[in-house]
Amino acid sequence: MSLIKSISGIRGTIGGKAGEGLTPIDVVKFTAAYGAWVLEKTGNAKVVIGRDARLSGDMVSRLVSATLQGLGIHVIDLGLSTTPTVEFAVPLEKAGGGIILTASHNPIQWNALKLLNSKGEFISDAEGKDILDKAEQEDFTFAEVKKLGAYTAIDDYMDRHIQHVLDLELVDVEAIKARNFKIVVDAVNSTGGIVVPKLLRALGVEVIEEMYCTPDGHFPHNPEPLPENLRDISQKLEKGNFDLGIVIDPDVDRLAFINEDGSAFGEEYTLVAVADYVLSKTPGNTVSNLSSTRALRDVTEKRGGTYTAAAVGEVNVVNQMKAVEAVIGGEGNGGIIYPTSHYGRDALVGIGLFLTHLANFGKTISRLRASYPNYYISKNKIELTPEINVDKILDAIQEKYKKHPINTIDGVKIEFEKEWVHLRKSNTEPIIRIYSESESEATAEHLAKKIMQDIKEVVSASLI
Repeated sequence: MSLIKSISGIRGTIGGKAGEGLTPIDVVKFTAAYGAWVLEKTGNAKVVIGRDARLSGDMVSRLVSATLQGLGIHVIDLGLSTTPTVEFAVPLEKAGGGIILTASHNPIQWNALKLLNSKGEFISDAEGKDILDKAEQEDFTFAEVKKLGAYTAIDDYMDRHIQHVLDLELVDVEAIKARNFKIVVDAVNSTGGIVVPKLLRALGVEVIEEMYCTPDGHFPHNPEPLPENLRDISQKLEKGNFDLGIVIDPDVDRLAFINEDGSAFGEEYTLVAVADYVLSKTPGNTVSNLSSTRALRDVTEKRGGTYTAAAVGEVNVVNQMKAVEAVIGGEGNGGIIYPTSHYGRDALVGIGLFLTHLANFGKTISRLRASYPNYYISKNKIELTPEINVDKILDAIQEKYKKHPINTIDGVKIEFEKEWVHLRKSNTEPIIRIYSESESEATAEHLAKKIMQDIKEVVSASLI
């Protein structure tokens, strides 16, 4: 059993003993701390909740609702929903915050509470720490019987979200309709199976092949939208009867595409392509995290804008986007953040923008992918023993490569001419994650191995 308490929420496997898994006791305790924080911070006794289709979702949702009501908070329950839909709903409902019940791309046994502020954006590090402290100290007081919170269910917010996408100026429904796209959708049997086909029909897509679009929570494969998990949809596209495939994760904030020949467009390139389109219409700046592809920087500079890297984590990307007034940004995991819509990763907005871009491009999706700089990212990790000081290792690597441009806002990122390597330590394990990128897969792998050897030498020297 696993339970991970972090500044962004609480995540764990269902079952086990309290404090060791995501048990009802842990759900209630953490929800109560969050609800107390909302009341204290905003004075607004209203919270929006929504969930993905996980098997544990209904149980967790009822626990969360009852706990919030017990604090005197009015619960607005969107039921089966998506992460961006809940984000979208919070300010429209004039709520003090929101809770999304989803473990995102984690396997079926996991669930989580993802926490939003009154803007419908993820809470900050400091706010998350306050909530963790409240939970630890059980610093919350429940309401008297005559002051219990109300409960309202609203079931049309995904439809409102779709209409919002259709109303975006840069989403051209007529252009999409004119292309007569034939699209396959893999929604991993979660809420994307409800909303994505409905969005595509609203965009004028007539031929939609639905794969795993029954929102029953029985994931047919690992729900993270990586090529190795998407063999079924790739095989269907290989037959040549469709223009592209669309893949989303269980809570619909990550978006990946499959080319017409069954090859992966590359989740790193979801943001690159959407940014290229947005920048062609509204020139400006972009932001992604330090571990995302350099291709976004290339596309941004080609369009006359400035690219900035942020620390890993959606809240960090959002803060940096606001700081530089970015017109588009996100993360290389297929997360699109379009401020004209809202400051949150949104696969529905991403689909509307991407299909408009592809429609205007007028050629195949594989030809669109070939029009962008080609980079390869290698993802590795090196496991260390608990007594090793990871920070000192990172300091030593930084010193070794001090003649190169280095970014230390989140671990150590070293820039080379056409390559980079990013080292990040885990907050929960004695592990250093190593991401490297180059124009050649072999070079990216070689660079990662070189850094791993450097780390081993540092460790050996420190043990002598």
